[in-house]
Amino acid sequence: MKKLKTTVALVATLGALYSTSAMSQTVMRFASWMPPTHPVNEVVLPTWKKWIEDATDNRVTLAVEYNMGHPKTMFNLVEDGVADASWGYHGYVPGRFRLTQIVEQPLLGVSAEAASVAHWRVHNKYFQGAPEFDGLELVALVTHGPGQVHSTFPVNSISDLQNKKIRIGGGVQAVIGERAGLVPVAGPAPKVYEMLQQGVIDGVFLPVCDVKNLRLDEVITHTTQLPGGMYLGSFSFFINPDFLADLDPKDRDAILKVSGEQLSALGGRAQDESDVAGLEAAKAAGVNINVVAEGAPLAQEYAQLAEGIDDTWIESVADLKVDARAALDELRAVARAYQAELDK
Repeated sequence: MKKLKTTVALVATLGALYSTSAMSQTVMRFASWMPPTHPVNEVVLPTWKKWIEDATDNRVTLAVEYNMGHPKTMFNLVEDGVADASWGYHGYVPGRFRLTQIVEQPLLGVSAEAASVAHWRVHNKYFQGAPEFDGLELVALVTHGPGQVHSTFPVNSISDLQNKKIRIGGGVQAVIGERAGLVPVAGPAPKVYEMLQQGVIDGVFLPVCDVKNLRLDEVITHTTQLPGGMYLGSFSFFINPDFLADLDPKDRDAILKVSGEQLSALGGRAQDESDVAGLEAAKAAGVNINVVAEGAPLAQEYAQLAEGIDDTWIESVADLKVDARAALDELRAVARAYQAELDK
């Protein structure tokens, strides 16, 4: 009986210790707005969570929360402390994020990983003091893979897009859409399936990964793959500064150490891998895939359409007193050098 009492007491003590440990663990509540199957939710966040737990000796962890609001509200949710961290698409908040369009410019011709790393490095070198992320601790900059056209009609020339209702996500896409003469329709990515199914739109500009992630293979008939893609979409990951300030400094520093370029590269790489799966899903579903060759008429048409978009962007940020042209030149050089290393 004495041995039984000793065992019970030991178990109770261990349970109390475990409970105390669990209670002392800080949970970073991360608001996410894409489906659980999206690469950010399926790959990036679980990996970052493990990095955070390992770096803080399990004192800090991450918990994903869904359905907290429209994607464009994620920045405000974190600023206001409703969520501790989130990620957001810059094009959903027109006017606030202009400098991030540096990485969205057409014809960069690199993977999402290369673009994401280049964006992180260049942002920190040239745009550190800009006000776009005031109220937030920026911890990563990520792009999706090359944006393409997914539609219910064939696209063999730019003229095929004229007067078609196309969902665009903002940012540089809006300029492309205006030049192409299409009818732009706004809407968050998670609503695209419904918009196509109901005939609200005839097509969408998105990376090919979303053919699978958003089940577009069920509601499109064609996907047109321009060499290097039409544009890139830019996202950021960010944390509430007060949340970080409340942490032990060693834990705050540990989280930031496993973020930044490391997290940006992870985010881009996950998008690239998801693009491969998206193309396979399109093939399996019998979607007509038009892979436009380098130098083909449609590729040449698009290059002409895109000419000068970068100059327009540079002019649009002149009031921010940054060397936008130097930053863009460096981003292209860094991204292409990084891509060359990946291709070896």
